[in-house]
Amino acid sequence: MNDAVRAPLPRQPQPIPLAQAGAARPLIDAFQRRITYLRLSVTDRCDLRCSYCMPERMRFLPKKEVLSLEELYALATGFIARGVTKIRITGGEPLVRRDIIDLFSALGRRLGHDLAELTLTTNGTQLATHAEALAKAGVRRVNVSLDTRDRAKFAALTRRDSLPQVLEGIAAAKAAGLKVKLNVVALKGVNQDELPDLIAWGHSQGHDVTLIEVMPLGDVEQERLDQYLPLDEVRRSLEACWTLKDIAYATGGPARYVEIAETGGRLGFITPHTGNFCSGCNRLRVTATGQLYPCLGRGERVDLRAALRSEAPEANLAAALDEALRIKPEKHHFRMDARGAAPAVARHMSMTGG
Repeated sequence: MNDAVRAPLPRQPQPIPLAQAGAARPLIDAFQRRITYLRLSVTDRCDLRCSYCMPERMRFLPKKEVLSLEELYALATGFIARGVTKIRITGGEPLVRRDIIDLFSALGRRLGHDLAELTLTTNGTQLATHAEALAKAGVRRVNVSLDTRDRAKFAALTRRDSLPQVLEGIAAAKAAGLKVKLNVVALKGVNQDELPDLIAWGHSQGHDVTLIEVMPLGDVEQERLDQYLPLDEVRRSLEACWTLKDIAYATGGPARYVEIAETGGRLGFITPHTGNFCSGCNRLRVTATGQLYPCLGRGERVDLRAALRSEAPEANLAAALDEALRIKPEKHHFRMDARGAAPAVARHMSMTGG
Protein backbone atom coordinates (compact mmCIF):
# COMPACT_ATOMS: atom_id res chain seq x y z
CA MET A 1 0.00 0.00 0.00
CA ASN A 2 1.15 3.51 -0.75
CA ASP A 3 2.85 5.22 2.23
CA ALA A 4 0.43 8.14 2.00
CA VAL A 5 -2.44 5.75 2.72
CA ARG A 6 -0.76 4.49 5.91
CA ALA A 7 -0.09 7.99 7.21
CA PRO A 8 -1.90 8.75 10.49
CA LEU A 9 -5.01 10.89 10.47
CA PRO A 10 -3.93 14.55 10.50
CA ARG A 11 -4.43 16.79 13.53
CA GLN A 12 -4.62 19.91 11.33
CA PRO A 13 -6.24 20.53 7.91
CA GLN A 14 -3.88 19.23 5.24
CA PRO A 15 -3.52 20.05 1.52
CA ILE A 16 -5.49 17.63 -0.63
CA PRO A 17 -3.34 15.45 -2.93
CA LEU A 18 -5.88 15.43 -5.75
CA ALA A 19 -5.96 19.21 -5.82
CA GLN A 20 -2.16 19.25 -5.96
CA ALA A 21 -2.35 16.83 -8.87
CA GLY A 22 -4.47 19.30 -10.82
CA ALA A 23 -7.62 17.18 -10.55
CA ALA A 24 -9.84 19.76 -8.83
CA ARG A 25 -12.54 19.69 -11.51
CA PRO A 26 -16.15 19.84 -10.28
CA LEU A 27 -18.09 16.57 -10.23
CA ILE A 28 -20.71 16.99 -12.96
CA ASP A 29 -22.37 13.93 -14.45
CA ALA A 30 -23.65 13.29 -17.97
CA PHE A 31 -27.04 14.80 -17.06
CA GLN A 32 -25.44 18.03 -15.82
CA ARG A 33 -26.13 17.24 -12.16
CA ARG A 34 -23.44 18.63 -9.89
CA ILE A 35 -22.30 16.25 -7.15
CA THR A 36 -21.67 18.01 -3.84
CA TYR A 37 -22.71 15.30 -1.37
CA LEU A 38 -20.80 12.13 -0.40
CA ARG A 39 -22.30 9.33 1.65
CA LEU A 40 -19.30 7.44 2.99
CA SER A 41 -19.85 4.05 4.62
CA VAL A 42 -17.30 3.05 7.25
CA THR A 43 -18.62 -0.45 7.96
CA ASP A 44 -21.29 -2.87 6.76
CA ARG A 45 -21.70 -4.19 10.31
CA CYS A 46 -24.68 -3.34 12.46
CA ASP A 47 -25.80 -4.23 15.97
CA LEU A 48 -29.46 -4.41 14.88
CA ARG A 49 -31.09 -6.74 12.34
CA CYS A 50 -34.01 -4.71 10.98
CA SER A 51 -36.30 -7.04 9.05
CA TYR A 52 -36.65 -4.68 6.07
CA CYS A 53 -32.86 -4.22 5.84
CA MET A 54 -31.17 -7.59 6.30
CA PRO A 55 -31.73 -11.24 7.23
CA GLU A 56 -31.29 -12.44 10.81
CA ARG A 57 -28.10 -14.34 9.96
CA MET A 58 -26.46 -11.57 8.00
CA ARG A 59 -22.96 -12.35 6.70
CA PHE A 60 -20.72 -9.33 7.07
CA LEU A 61 -17.55 -8.56 5.15
CA PRO A 62 -14.17 -9.82 6.40
CA LYS A 63 -12.47 -6.96 8.21
CA LYS A 64 -9.44 -7.24 5.91
CA GLU A 65 -11.59 -6.04 3.00
CA VAL A 66 -12.68 -2.86 4.78
CA LEU A 67 -10.76 0.37 4.23
CA SER A 68 -8.68 1.73 7.08
CA LEU A 69 -9.66 5.03 8.67
CA GLU A 70 -6.66 6.59 6.95
CA GLU A 71 -7.87 5.34 3.56
CA LEU A 72 -11.39 6.59 4.25
CA TYR A 73 -9.95 10.01 5.08
CA ALA A 74 -7.87 10.00 1.90
CA LEU A 75 -10.96 9.20 -0.18
CA ALA A 76 -13.02 11.87 1.56
CA THR A 77 -10.44 14.55 0.94
CA GLY A 78 -10.24 13.48 -2.69
CA PHE A 79 -13.95 14.11 -3.04
CA ILE A 80 -13.61 17.47 -1.28
CA ALA A 81 -10.99 18.43 -3.85
CA ARG A 82 -13.59 17.85 -6.56
CA GLY A 83 -16.25 20.05 -4.97
CA VAL A 84 -18.00 17.87 -2.39
CA THR A 85 -19.06 20.13 0.48
CA LYS A 86 -21.18 17.73 2.54
CA ILE A 87 -20.14 14.33 3.90
CA ARG A 88 -22.46 11.95 5.68
CA ILE A 89 -20.84 9.02 7.49
CA THR A 90 -22.97 5.90 7.17
CA GLY A 91 -22.92 2.13 7.64
CA GLY A 92 -24.14 -0.41 8.69
CA GLU A 93 -23.97 1.30 12.00
CA PRO A 94 -21.01 3.72 11.83
CA LEU A 95 -20.61 4.06 15.59
CA VAL A 96 -19.73 0.37 16.04
CA ARG A 97 -16.52 1.01 14.09
CA ARG A 98 -13.54 1.11 16.45
CA ASP A 99 -11.91 4.57 16.77
CA ILE A 100 -14.48 6.09 14.41
CA ILE A 101 -14.35 9.38 16.32
CA ASP A 102 -10.79 9.79 15.00
CA LEU A 103 -12.19 9.99 11.46
CA PHE A 104 -14.87 12.48 12.50
CA SER A 105 -12.23 14.60 14.22
CA ALA A 106 -9.91 14.58 11.20
CA LEU A 107 -12.69 15.48 8.76
CA GLY A 108 -14.08 18.00 11.22
CA ARG A 109 -10.85 19.97 10.97
CA ARG A 110 -11.77 20.69 7.35
CA LEU A 111 -15.02 22.40 8.38
CA GLY A 112 -14.79 26.11 7.68
CA HIS A 113 -12.04 25.47 5.12
CA ASP A 114 -13.34 23.36 2.21
CA LEU A 115 -16.09 21.33 3.90
CA ALA A 116 -19.44 22.87 4.84
CA GLU A 117 -21.06 20.00 6.74
CA LEU A 118 -20.13 16.70 8.38
CA THR A 119 -22.94 14.51 9.65
CA LEU A 120 -23.98 10.90 10.10
CA THR A 121 -26.85 8.45 10.01
CA THR A 122 -27.08 6.12 13.01
CA ASN A 123 -29.46 3.66 14.61
CA GLY A 124 -28.83 5.43 17.91
CA THR A 125 -27.74 2.46 20.01
CA GLN A 126 -24.23 3.86 20.55
CA LEU A 127 -25.15 7.55 20.40
CA ALA A 128 -25.23 8.19 24.13
CA THR A 129 -21.57 7.18 24.32
CA HIS A 130 -20.43 9.32 21.39
CA ALA A 131 -22.75 12.35 21.22
CA GLU A 132 -20.45 14.80 23.00
CA ALA A 133 -17.40 13.66 21.02
CA LEU A 134 -19.31 14.05 17.76
CA ALA A 135 -20.33 17.58 18.68
CA LYS A 136 -16.75 18.40 19.63
CA ALA A 137 -15.59 17.07 16.23
CA GLY A 138 -17.87 19.54 14.44
CA VAL A 139 -20.96 17.43 13.75
CA ARG A 140 -24.07 19.59 14.08
CA ARG A 141 -26.84 17.29 12.77
CA VAL A 142 -27.51 13.56 13.04
CA ASN A 143 -30.15 11.33 11.47
CA VAL A 144 -31.41 8.63 13.83
CA SER A 145 -33.44 5.67 12.58
CA LEU A 146 -36.52 5.12 14.75
CA ASP A 147 -39.44 3.20 13.28
CA THR A 148 -41.43 2.70 16.49
CA ARG A 149 -41.50 3.75 20.15
CA ASP A 150 -43.23 0.51 21.16
CA ARG A 151 -40.59 -1.64 22.86
CA ALA A 152 -42.07 -4.99 21.89
CA LYS A 153 -42.61 -3.88 18.32
CA PHE A 154 -39.07 -2.46 18.18
CA ALA A 155 -37.62 -5.76 19.38
CA ALA A 156 -39.62 -7.71 16.80
CA LEU A 157 -38.71 -5.32 13.97
CA THR A 158 -34.98 -5.04 14.77
CA ARG A 159 -34.59 -8.49 16.36
CA ARG A 160 -32.89 -6.74 19.29
CA ASP A 161 -34.37 -5.27 22.51
CA SER A 162 -32.50 -1.98 22.19
CA LEU A 163 -35.18 0.72 22.24
CA PRO A 164 -34.09 2.14 25.65
CA GLN A 165 -30.54 2.65 24.36
CA VAL A 166 -31.83 4.36 21.21
CA LEU A 167 -34.05 6.75 23.17
CA GLU A 168 -31.16 7.46 25.54
CA GLY A 169 -28.95 8.19 22.53
CA ILE A 170 -31.49 10.61 21.04
CA ALA A 171 -31.72 12.45 24.37
CA ALA A 172 -27.92 12.56 24.66
CA ALA A 173 -27.59 13.99 21.16
CA LYS A 174 -30.08 16.74 21.98
CA ALA A 175 -28.26 17.49 25.24
CA ALA A 176 -24.96 17.75 23.33
CA GLY A 177 -26.46 20.39 21.05
CA LEU A 178 -26.90 18.15 18.01
CA LYS A 179 -29.90 18.72 15.77
CA VAL A 180 -31.71 15.38 15.49
CA LYS A 181 -33.81 14.19 12.56
CA LEU A 182 -35.74 10.98 13.02
CA ASN A 183 -35.83 8.67 10.00
CA VAL A 184 -38.91 6.45 9.95
CA VAL A 185 -39.38 3.69 7.39
CA ALA A 186 -43.13 3.44 6.81
CA LEU A 187 -44.12 -0.22 6.99
CA LYS A 188 -47.56 -1.50 6.10
CA GLY A 189 -49.24 -3.24 9.01
CA VAL A 190 -46.24 -2.68 11.29
CA ASN A 191 -45.96 0.99 12.25
CA GLN A 192 -48.66 2.38 9.95
CA ASP A 193 -51.10 3.22 12.77
CA GLU A 194 -48.32 4.61 14.96
CA LEU A 195 -47.00 7.19 12.49
CA PRO A 196 -49.08 10.18 13.73
CA ASP A 197 -48.06 9.58 17.35
CA LEU A 198 -44.42 9.07 16.37
CA ILE A 199 -44.40 12.30 14.36
CA ALA A 200 -46.11 14.24 17.16
CA TRP A 201 -43.65 12.89 19.74
CA GLY A 202 -40.66 13.79 17.57
CA HIS A 203 -41.94 17.31 17.05
CA SER A 204 -42.63 17.71 20.78
CA GLN A 205 -38.94 16.94 21.38
CA GLY A 206 -37.84 19.51 18.80
CA HIS A 207 -36.86 16.92 16.18
CA ASP A 208 -37.67 16.93 12.48
CA VAL A 209 -39.12 13.66 11.21
CA THR A 210 -38.73 12.07 7.77
CA LEU A 211 -40.82 9.19 6.45
CA ILE A 212 -39.19 6.81 3.96
CA GLU A 213 -40.69 4.27 1.58
CA VAL A 214 -39.15 0.81 1.93
CA MET A 215 -36.56 0.10 -0.78
CA PRO A 216 -36.09 -3.28 -2.51
CA LEU A 217 -32.40 -3.75 -1.73
CA GLY A 218 -31.06 -7.21 -0.92
CA ASP A 219 -32.82 -10.40 0.18
CA VAL A 220 -34.51 -9.88 3.56
CA GLU A 221 -36.39 -13.19 3.78
CA GLN A 222 -39.74 -11.37 3.74
CA GLU A 223 -42.13 -10.34 1.00
CA ARG A 224 -41.31 -6.73 0.09
CA LEU A 225 -44.78 -6.05 -1.20
CA ASP A 226 -46.19 -6.88 2.24
CA GLN A 227 -43.92 -4.20 3.77
CA TYR A 228 -44.51 -1.44 1.22
CA LEU A 229 -46.60 1.54 2.32
CA PRO A 230 -46.89 4.30 -0.32
CA LEU A 231 -46.26 7.70 1.23
CA ASP A 232 -48.87 9.46 -0.90
CA GLU A 233 -51.37 7.27 0.97
CA VAL A 234 -49.77 8.20 4.29
CA ARG A 235 -49.91 11.89 3.46
CA ARG A 236 -53.61 11.70 2.68
CA SER A 237 -54.29 10.05 6.03
CA LEU A 238 -52.27 12.71 7.88
CA GLU A 239 -54.12 15.49 6.06
CA ALA A 240 -57.38 14.12 7.46
CA CYS A 241 -56.36 15.29 10.93
CA TRP A 242 -53.55 17.82 10.42
CA THR A 243 -52.80 20.86 8.26
CA LEU A 244 -49.78 20.17 6.04
CA LYS A 245 -48.10 23.02 4.17
CA ASP A 246 -45.42 22.39 1.54
CA ILE A 247 -42.23 24.35 2.29
CA ALA A 248 -38.97 24.95 0.44
CA TYR A 249 -36.80 23.70 3.31
CA ALA A 250 -34.04 21.27 2.26
CA THR A 251 -31.01 19.63 3.85
CA GLY A 252 -29.25 18.52 0.67
CA GLY A 253 -30.86 15.09 0.49
CA PRO A 254 -33.95 13.84 -1.39
CA ALA A 255 -36.60 14.61 1.25
CA ARG A 256 -39.40 17.02 0.41
CA TYR A 257 -40.76 18.81 3.47
CA VAL A 258 -44.03 20.05 4.84
CA GLU A 259 -44.78 22.01 7.99
CA ILE A 260 -47.53 20.72 10.27
CA ALA A 261 -49.53 23.56 11.80
CA GLU A 262 -50.81 21.53 14.74
CA THR A 263 -47.38 20.24 15.87
CA GLY A 264 -45.24 23.17 14.72
CA GLY A 265 -42.69 20.75 13.27
CA ARG A 266 -41.29 19.73 9.89
CA LEU A 267 -42.06 16.43 8.21
CA GLY A 268 -40.10 15.08 5.27
CA PHE A 269 -41.09 12.51 2.66
CA ILE A 270 -38.53 10.35 0.82
CA THR A 271 -40.44 8.72 -2.02
CA PRO A 272 -38.32 6.52 -4.31
CA HIS A 273 -41.52 4.86 -5.59
CA THR A 274 -44.36 7.39 -5.54
CA GLY A 275 -42.33 10.52 -6.28
CA ASN A 276 -39.05 9.85 -8.06
CA PHE A 277 -36.45 12.47 -7.10
CA CYS A 278 -33.54 11.39 -9.30
CA SER A 279 -33.54 14.49 -11.51
CA GLY A 280 -32.02 16.47 -8.65
CA CYS A 281 -29.60 13.81 -7.42
CA ASN A 282 -26.41 15.39 -6.02
CA ARG A 283 -25.02 12.28 -4.30
CA LEU A 284 -22.47 9.53 -4.65
CA ARG A 285 -22.05 6.60 -2.27
CA VAL A 286 -18.85 4.82 -1.31
CA THR A 287 -18.91 1.52 0.56
CA ALA A 288 -16.59 0.53 3.38
CA THR A 289 -14.57 -1.47 0.84
CA GLY A 290 -14.10 1.53 -1.44
CA GLN A 291 -16.69 0.65 -4.07
CA LEU A 292 -18.32 3.78 -5.47
CA TYR A 293 -21.96 3.34 -6.45
CA PRO A 294 -23.24 6.29 -8.51
CA CYS A 295 -26.84 5.18 -7.78
CA LEU A 296 -28.23 3.42 -4.71
CA GLY A 297 -30.71 1.45 -6.78
CA ARG A 298 -28.42 0.33 -9.59
CA GLY A 299 -25.43 -1.96 -9.96
CA GLU A 300 -22.89 0.28 -11.72
CA ARG A 301 -19.77 0.78 -9.61
CA VAL A 302 -16.16 1.93 -9.67
CA ASP A 303 -13.38 0.44 -7.53
CA LEU A 304 -11.78 3.29 -5.60
CA ARG A 305 -9.87 0.93 -3.33
CA ALA A 306 -7.82 -0.36 -6.23
CA ALA A 307 -7.08 3.20 -7.30
CA LEU A 308 -6.20 4.26 -3.77
CA ARG A 309 -3.79 1.36 -3.29
CA SER A 310 -2.13 1.73 -6.69
CA GLU A 311 1.30 3.18 -7.40
CA ALA A 312 -0.26 6.43 -8.60
CA PRO A 313 -3.25 6.97 -6.28
CA GLU A 314 -3.88 10.64 -7.07
CA ALA A 315 -4.11 10.18 -10.83
CA ASN A 316 -6.00 6.88 -10.59
CA LEU A 317 -8.52 8.26 -8.10
CA ALA A 318 -9.14 11.23 -10.38
CA ALA A 319 -9.71 8.89 -13.32
CA ALA A 320 -12.01 6.65 -11.23
CA LEU A 321 -14.15 9.62 -10.22
CA ASP A 322 -14.41 10.69 -13.86
CA GLU A 323 -15.58 7.17 -14.75
CA ALA A 324 -18.19 7.27 -11.97
CA LEU A 325 -19.61 10.48 -13.41
CA ARG A 326 -19.71 8.93 -16.86
CA ILE A 327 -21.72 5.88 -15.74
CA LYS A 328 -24.04 7.56 -13.22
CA PRO A 329 -27.51 6.67 -14.53
CA GLU A 330 -30.36 9.10 -15.02
CA LYS A 331 -32.53 7.32 -12.44
CA HIS A 332 -33.23 4.11 -10.59
CA HIS A 333 -36.02 1.73 -11.60
CA PHE A 334 -37.49 0.46 -8.34
CA ARG A 335 -40.63 -1.64 -8.72
CA MET A 336 -43.00 -2.65 -5.97
CA ASP A 337 -45.92 -4.01 -7.94
CA ALA A 338 -45.42 -7.77 -8.03
CA ARG A 339 -45.31 -10.38 -5.31
CA GLY A 340 -42.11 -12.43 -5.24
CA ALA A 341 -40.16 -9.91 -7.32
CA ALA A 342 -36.39 -10.01 -7.00
CA PRO A 343 -34.75 -7.06 -5.22
CA ALA A 344 -33.60 -4.19 -7.42
CA VAL A 345 -30.01 -5.04 -6.49
CA ALA A 346 -28.58 -8.00 -4.58
CA ARG A 347 -26.55 -5.94 -2.11
CA HIS A 348 -28.16 -4.84 1.14
CA MET A 349 -28.54 -1.25 2.24
CA SER A 350 -26.08 -1.90 5.07
CA MET A 351 -23.41 -2.75 2.48
CA THR A 352 -23.98 0.33 0.33
CA GLY A 353 -24.53 2.82 3.14
CA GLY A 354 -27.80 4.58 3.89
